[in-house]
Amino acid sequence: MSNFYEERATMIAAGDLQEFVPFGRDHCKHHPNALNLQLRQLQPASELWSSDGAAGLVGSLQEVTIHEKQKESWQLRKGVSEIGEEVDYDEELYVAGNMVIWSKGSKSQALAVYKAFTVDSPVQQALWCDFIISQDKSEKAYSSDEVEKCICILQSSCINMHSIEGKDYIASLPFQVANVWPTKYGLLFERSSSTHEVPPGPPREPLPTMFSMLHPLDEITPLVCKSGSLFGSSRVQYVVDHAMKIVFLNTDPSIIMTYDTVQCLHSVWALRRVKTEEENVVLKFSEQGGTPQNVASSSSLTAHLRSLSKGDSPVASPFQNYSSIHSQSRSTSSPSLHSRSPSISNMAALSRAHSPALGVHSFSGVQRFNLSSHNQSPKRHSISHSPNSNSNGSFLAPETEPIVPELCIDHLWTETITNIREKNSQASKVFITSDLCGQKFLCFLVESELQLRCVKFQESNDKTQLIFGSITNIHAKDAAPVEIDTMLVLEGSGNLVLYTGVVRVGKVFIPGLPAPSLTMSATMPRPSTPLDSVGTPKPLSKLLGSLDEVVLFSPVPELRDSSKLHDSFYNEDCTFQQLGTYIHSIRDPVRNRVTLELSNGSMVRITIPEIAASELVQTCLQAIKFILPKEIAVQMLVKWYSVHSAPGGPSYHSEWNLFVTCLMNMMGYNTDRLAWTRNFDFEGSLSPVIAPKKARPSETGSDDDWEYLLNSDYHQNVESHLLNRSLCLSPLEVSQMKDEDFSQNLILDSSTLLFTHIPAIFFVLHLVYEELKLNTLMGEGIRSLVGLLVQLARDLKLEPYVDHYYRDYPTLVRTTGQVCTIDQGQTGFMHHPSFFTSEPPSIYQWVSSCLKGEGMPPYPYLPGICERSRLVVLSIALYILGNESSVSEDSSQYLSRIIIAPQKSQAEQEENRFSFKHSTSVSSLAEQLVVWMTNVGFTLRDLETLPFGIALPIRDAIYHCREQPASDWPEAVCLLIGRQDLSKQACEGNLPKGKSVLSSDVPSGTETEEEDDGMNDMNQEVMSLIWSEDLRVQDVRRLLQSAHPVRVNVVQYPELSDHEFIEEKENRLLQLCQRTMALPVGRGMFTLFSYHPVPTEPLPIPKLNLTGRAPPRNTTVDLNSGNIDVPPNMTSWASFHNGVAAGLKIAPASQIDSAWIVYNKPKHAELANEYAGFLMALGLNGHLTKLATLNIHDYLTKGHEMTSIGLLLGVSAAKLGTMDMSITRLLSIHIPALLPPTSTELDVPHNVQVAAVVGIGLVYQGTAHRHTAEVLLAEIGRPPGPEMEYCTDRESYSLAAGLALGMVCLGHGSNLIGMSDLNVPEQLYQYMVGGHRRFQAGMHREKHKSPSYQIKEGDTINVDVTCPGATLALAMIYLKTNNRSIADWLRAPDTMYLLDFVKPEFLLLRTLARCLILWDDILPNSKWVDSNVPQIIRENSISLSEIELPCSEDLNLETLSQAHVYIIAGACLSLGFRFAGSENLSAFNCLHKFAKDFMTYLSAPNASVTGPYNLETCLSVVLLSLAMVMAGSGNLKVLQLCRFLHMKTGGEMNYGFHLAHHMALGLLFLGGGRYSLSTSNSSIAALLCALYPHFPAHSTDNRYHLQALRHLYVLAAEPRLLVPVDVDTNMPCYALLEVTYKGTQWYEQTKEELMAPTLLPELHLLKQIKVKGPRYWELLIDLSKGTQHLRSILSKDGVLYVKLRAGQLSYKEDPMGWQSLLAQTVANRNSEARAFKPETISAFTSDPALLSFAEYFCKPTVNMGQKQEILDLFSSVLYECVTQETPEMLPAYIAMDQAMRRLGRREMSETSELWQIKLVLEFFSSRSHQERLQNHPKRGLFMNSEFLPVVKCTIDNTLDQWLQAGGDMCVHAYLSGQPFEESQLSMLACFLVYHSVPAPWHLPSIGLEGSTSFAELLFKFKQLKMPVRALLRLAPLLLGSPQPMVM
Repeated sequence: MSNFYEERATMIAAGDLQEFVPFGRDHCKHHPNALNLQLRQLQPASELWSSDGAAGLVGSLQEVTIHEKQKESWQLRKGVSEIGEEVDYDEELYVAGNMVIWSKGSKSQALAVYKAFTVDSPVQQALWCDFIISQDKSEKAYSSDEVEKCICILQSSCINMHSIEGKDYIASLPFQVANVWPTKYGLLFERSSSTHEVPPGPPREPLPTMFSMLHPLDEITPLVCKSGSLFGSSRVQYVVDHAMKIVFLNTDPSIIMTYDTVQCLHSVWALRRVKTEEENVVLKFSEQGGTPQNVASSSSLTAHLRSLSKGDSPVASPFQNYSSIHSQSRSTSSPSLHSRSPSISNMAALSRAHSPALGVHSFSGVQRFNLSSHNQSPKRHSISHSPNSNSNGSFLAPETEPIVPELCIDHLWTETITNIREKNSQASKVFITSDLCGQKFLCFLVESELQLRCVKFQESNDKTQLIFGSITNIHAKDAAPVEIDTMLVLEGSGNLVLYTGVVRVGKVFIPGLPAPSLTMSATMPRPSTPLDSVGTPKPLSKLLGSLDEVVLFSPVPELRDSSKLHDSFYNEDCTFQQLGTYIHSIRDPVRNRVTLELSNGSMVRITIPEIAASELVQTCLQAIKFILPKEIAVQMLVKWYSVHSAPGGPSYHSEWNLFVTCLMNMMGYNTDRLAWTRNFDFEGSLSPVIAPKKARPSETGSDDDWEYLLNSDYHQNVESHLLNRSLCLSPLEVSQMKDEDFSQNLILDSSTLLFTHIPAIFFVLHLVYEELKLNTLMGEGIRSLVGLLVQLARDLKLEPYVDHYYRDYPTLVRTTGQVCTIDQGQTGFMHHPSFFTSEPPSIYQWVSSCLKGEGMPPYPYLPGICERSRLVVLSIALYILGNESSVSEDSSQYLSRIIIAPQKSQAEQEENRFSFKHSTSVSSLAEQLVVWMTNVGFTLRDLETLPFGIALPIRDAIYHCREQPASDWPEAVCLLIGRQDLSKQACEGNLPKGKSVLSSDVPSGTETEEEDDGMNDMNQEVMSLIWSEDLRVQDVRRLLQSAHPVRVNVVQYPELSDHEFIEEKENRLLQLCQRTMALPVGRGMFTLFSYHPVPTEPLPIPKLNLTGRAPPRNTTVDLNSGNIDVPPNMTSWASFHNGVAAGLKIAPASQIDSAWIVYNKPKHAELANEYAGFLMALGLNGHLTKLATLNIHDYLTKGHEMTSIGLLLGVSAAKLGTMDMSITRLLSIHIPALLPPTSTELDVPHNVQVAAVVGIGLVYQGTAHRHTAEVLLAEIGRPPGPEMEYCTDRESYSLAAGLALGMVCLGHGSNLIGMSDLNVPEQLYQYMVGGHRRFQAGMHREKHKSPSYQIKEGDTINVDVTCPGATLALAMIYLKTNNRSIADWLRAPDTMYLLDFVKPEFLLLRTLARCLILWDDILPNSKWVDSNVPQIIRENSISLSEIELPCSEDLNLETLSQAHVYIIAGACLSLGFRFAGSENLSAFNCLHKFAKDFMTYLSAPNASVTGPYNLETCLSVVLLSLAMVMAGSGNLKVLQLCRFLHMKTGGEMNYGFHLAHHMALGLLFLGGGRYSLSTSNSSIAALLCALYPHFPAHSTDNRYHLQALRHLYVLAAEPRLLVPVDVDTNMPCYALLEVTYKGTQWYEQTKEELMAPTLLPELHLLKQIKVKGPRYWELLIDLSKGTQHLRSILSKDGVLYVKLRAGQLSYKEDPMGWQSLLAQTVANRNSEARAFKPETISAFTSDPALLSFAEYFCKPTVNMGQKQEILDLFSSVLYECVTQETPEMLPAYIAMDQAMRRLGRREMSETSELWQIKLVLEFFSSRSHQERLQNHPKRGLFMNSEFLPVVKCTIDNTLDQWLQAGGDMCVHAYLSGQPFEESQLSMLACFLVYHSVPAPWHLPSIGLEGSTSFAELLFKFKQLKMPVRALLRLAPLLLGSPQPMVM
């Protein structure tokens, strides 16, 4: 019989038996088109339509299924989620015919198709592969790179790759591929050796057989192999050996196993990236071997690759075509440009970022070999590229540059040669497995010999290479690895056996499959009752029956009735026997699941049980494994595994009991005789498994059985049952005699496996026990563990340990108990490890000592197992002891690592994981602690499971950090300290720019009713917060809309005929249309960057509506009726502006591509102008860079003037200041001056030339590029030529050249390097004031010889043309340089004579230019403005109010007054530039005053002297200045001015003035209040172009200034709106900001409070920004370190996450702050205030946990009675937590309260809570805490100061009462080592713990006997570190007077 037990003992039950059918097979049948495709292929057409069509169809269907059966294949792998971490399910890749089906499934849900692919030709192979997307190819970079996860599908001629992100690649293959393998780096191809491959000539080397492809867009390159020869020198060469076949490839470690078909040997190689020296060897670039022969051979490789696949590959033809084309194109491509794409010339545009599917045919793997390489070595660029050389004739064919290899294989190991080797001993299956101790084996199965060969290998110490050991053979028919460090082996006999490494564990018993060795069901092991057990057999009804039954049943659900189960079991069994099915092979191992193929063709998937289910057992096993030598550890684990996984094994609950029994048996205990293990309740009789040698018990039964029952847990439960008491059943006395009999002969058997290691095992289990004490969730596990530890401690006679456990669990640990003797002779054999300490290490004790400031020995810990202990020790060392080096360098003074074997590598890794360098800004200890903890991976969940006393210091640190965190901490730190606002900010910061939180998603339905006016997409939410008190935004929208008809209100006088009246109305409408056409520019400003377009829809452009409606009948008035003359092309520029306005809505962060831009192109020609504007707008917001060069060319060749203007300006703005060559070429074509003089004259429209010139200025902005500057300088004064060229609109061209010159030399001032000979300033001065024209230098001399036939200018400069450009050029070149001498040139003339020479308008420009140069002198007051006016004007000019004119003969009043207003306007404009976007109050007041003055002056009687036109111009300029200063602020006063001017439509008001007024309105609400203007040089240049103070007279007027330039203001706009968003609700809200300005020469460092959302000042002026309390958590953004962080926030819609503090309401709900919790109660902090109403809590916090706590624990109910007191306590605790911002302390408060009450009721069964309270009290009295309080006195105590003394007092009282009530006797008995009553056990333990009483064996050492006085005691106890208050209580006992001292 014992034999049977043995057999059974080593059986392992497999669980979860399920039939397995590849999911893809079923899906294929239903996949559309799959069958039809194959039907067509299978049958000729005639047959399909034959008379019995049905039969034909059926026939074909059968063929299909057969056809599919042969072809299908599948593979399974561990599930990988999108993010990349592993998840517990299988993924299946199924291939059949042309289809690949990828499905995923999990335990919880069924398999589902994830992706299905159908390709054109049959799939040869499909696999998963991860490609690395990195530019750097070194090994180092590998680890951190991004990976592109792809699925690769191999067809005969090409390979398709589909990435998870949705990119598709296709690469043609230049050869037939036998096999593809995924590697760590990319794909590896094996070329199939075809028969007709005979090299044509003798000098040719053989071709490589293995190739790699590192990315779908890379070339396919040959593999290099480096093999060590016998003499140590290694050879490097291509892999060319046909006999070498890959049988296995693994990614980590990256190795390949190959099989040599000639020598019949397996070898292992390491796969790695190639090194440059190896590259050079292979490419024959090494100096000595450069013979022509060598070069020829390497190039012949490439040449041969071309002619290689002629016969059998469909790709043959492209080769010949390509060689001729590319030989020419190659020679033109420049060798110096590096590019990743193979041919620079053709595909320069294609990079990895572009869609890979572009141009599949033109760019696929085929010609990669032709264009294979881009320069490898600079030396070899001289190979002649002769276009006509032919690849067969010469070896140096032009295309055959060598291919650079990328991967290399290093030889590692080859199996030894044996004599008897069969021919085909190639391994059919190879895998890597590891045994239970982590040793790795490479196993390969040689089926022909039924052998599994296992080679042990390990990493060398320096991690660089693998060392292979000896080979072990296992007899096997098939094998598969299982991820729990074991492997399944199918023996030849049909048995399934589990091995770990090469150690046999046991047979696998599969419920429902017969075990081949057992003959008949009589001896089948009976399954246990299936109520709890995991491994219950699930019968598969007839699954393995005959093949005819197509329908397979699903497994029957578990039967609850065991008798039925048994029957079905045996029946099943018999059928199996008759059928004789057996396991045929094993396949698809994933984790611990594996599929068995049975001999009848069906498949079953089984699960191999885990090594342990419960966390406790797992931890203990790990610890024991860590401490034992490897061989013993493996034996121990094998034994445990076979016990644990035996058929009908334990349930989760009894697993621990089983573990203890098993472990103690291995230590030599006889568990059946030991009292506490005897009572273990195993489900089902397992004792034969554990102790097989025991004789069978007699049938009759014995007294033992009765004892067993009495001692059982069940009996004790019944005894304590209420019913028992009511029936007055007296408890049965369990006879103690029996136990004593037992204890006589309990001697440990010293021959067992683990006997000698008992002390070591005991110690590590003790450390595990201490570790578990740090996890509040493991309480049950600790209690289980204590039993085992106490038994071992007693037997090892370790009194201190027993005492330690007693103090922890007084009720579990009796002071006496059963001891097993260990033979004295044998103790010598026990191995006492060096790390064993006689005093038990206690983590609580260690922390407590640290808090008290006493020294402690280092705490021992097990690396990788006791991680919490380590964490707690180090954090206390850092935070309490203040030792910063504890976490960074060396922790040995606090931790002693337990090391047994030289397993150095793992330990070191651990160390490195923990040591950390400060990456972020960290100052205080608290911050260091928090940052370190997150680096180690500590989270809030971990913190919640730490006991509250231990967690307190960590929570304290968190509390300190939470107040003022740094804004640059990583997300994890912010989460740990509970600042979700910061963590969200950090996480958003890493996201790519895209749609932000604030993008308004307006449902489109609402907008369709009202016509789209182009302003629907504004973010209402934020605007309503900024301007909450009125409807100004709606008003602006009304003023700026141009999509609705205007109202034409004309009164019909009686004398007007109807016809005249209609004309009158149309004339009025024409006037109004001047205004309507000017609106879009302002609308573009208002809606700037407010919209994210949908990539599938065109951008909506609102139409420009130029009709009117006349009241009262609302009749339509139209300009096209023909009654009045309408100027031609009137609307062309208005449409252009409309297009720009629509395009500027698109935010720069939107996702836009070239296709979308082209897709927006309108169908109708009349919309071309709008599209031109749209293109310009896309340039301004940076999207035009995405437009393909091809399309740009397309647009320009159309010759549409507007499109060219928009495109040139747009492209230039997008490439601002980059000196981009391609754009320069583009612009030069349109500027004759930049073309060589001999070039053909192109007829470029004048406006396009203007745009191109400004474009040059933009592209070269700030570069001071000499040639450009020279040309532009000449162009300012370009004379008119013959034949009408340059005769019209010359002014705008000259101005453009001036602006461009200014931009090129922007702000360079006098340090224009290398331009001194150009005399730029002098030349400009001459242009400004006039004089003789200089001789035209340079290459354009010839052109200007003949004068113009139209304009007679003579040889002087025409100042009217050149002055504005030259003035502004000077202003920009000397911008902000404060250069007085240049500024003096620009001073207004101060004599009447000189004034007559200057146009008044130019005075405006001169004043502006002068002020911009003297930037720092500008002051925001009217006195400064007036100071710009020369004295003569000031004295004689009319003041704006006087009525009569002063009379004077020699003064021209008109000139004076015009000069006056223009100079003032110029000064105002400079003020606007100086304070642009600053909302400076004094600047605003000053400008507002002047605006009002001009308004009054306009209506003054003597306005006619100055001229209304001039006054309107000046008013517009002042208004624009005002809008610049208040940009984005929406100021009401400015809005009123704009609204007033909007209403003025008659008189002098022309298109230009309307344009100016509405631009002012747009600037005022720039970007809907989100944008403001910047005052950087580049912004001022852009604004000068946009706000040039000469406005067009009518809508087609471009004479003085090109209208398109008005939009360049975009380049000056920058996002400066900061929007606080509440992190909990995700809604924008108000928050108080404190902005600190840096000090400057005008003001000291100052602080200002703003209510956000608000526009910030310019960032370079600021020092820091702070979100101020008390409502929100403080948050500091320090700008002194750099403005990058804040800029990125602002660019993403300025979202700044803020978090409301507990007890506060937002400003919206509670503007004055009267409703907050603190406001109610701070006034009177008395007891009534304390018991606040729990209902009100919802107003202060949104935390659901706190709300429900208030709901369930703080609401009084009827007849509360004594519970009222608890309710009050809970309410006040809740109040405390909420007001002190520490809701996380609520559980700690309650736990302390519960512990106190429990102690009061004397029901403390364990002392851990008391320990925690003790630690809390010690923490608050610790020195480090006191010091912190002194540093921050204003911080409230972390816990309420009144609560702790009460706790302390209550505990003291309870313990003192116990002492007086007889506890003193108990303590005395304990200290003198005498027995005492059991009832006092728990209270005594509490007393000992709370008062830190030393153990009794410490007392004799200090000699207490003779003590007489308390002082003596104090002195003696000093070394035991016992607190005085405890000593006071012990003194009476120790001094011999038994009555306690009076307290």
